[in-house]
Amino acid sequence: MKLSNRKNRRDATVELSMTSMIDVVFLLLIFFMTTASFVNTERNLDSGIKVEKKSSSAASDLEPAIVEVLRSGERFVFRLGSREFAAADELADVLRQFDNKHDGAFVRVSDEVPFRMAAAAVQACKHAGYAIVSYVPFSNHE
Repeated sequence: MKLSNRKNRRDATVELSMTSMIDVVFLLLIFFMTTASFVNTERNLDSGIKVEKKSSSAASDLEPAIVEVLRSGERFVFRLGSREFAAADELADVLRQFDNKHDGAFVRVSDEVPFRMAAAAVQACKHAGYAIVSYVPFSNHE
């Protein structure tokens, strides 16, 4: 008894239904088109650091303001260059006269200085118009 006919199997062609495949391709195409983000690539974005191309040579030759808060005798003072100030208001008035505000200011504070003096120096720089004020602690052994 013969159960299968091998000759009939070899001659038979297999047909695939393409309609479901086309549906899947279109669904994937619609999915990727709707979820794609059309934003600028990172290399086309503007930099967060702005460089001023037209800068005067006189302003670029100036050093940034360095305010030191330290002990002078029995009291604590603000030192800017060779000048010493007892009050933060006096310091802010002198700092307002500087032209190189874009270079920022540095506040160097000794270890023994009270916090209110360090905070007053930073605030005086902010009141004088410096957008960037860096706090730099230093020990008396330097």
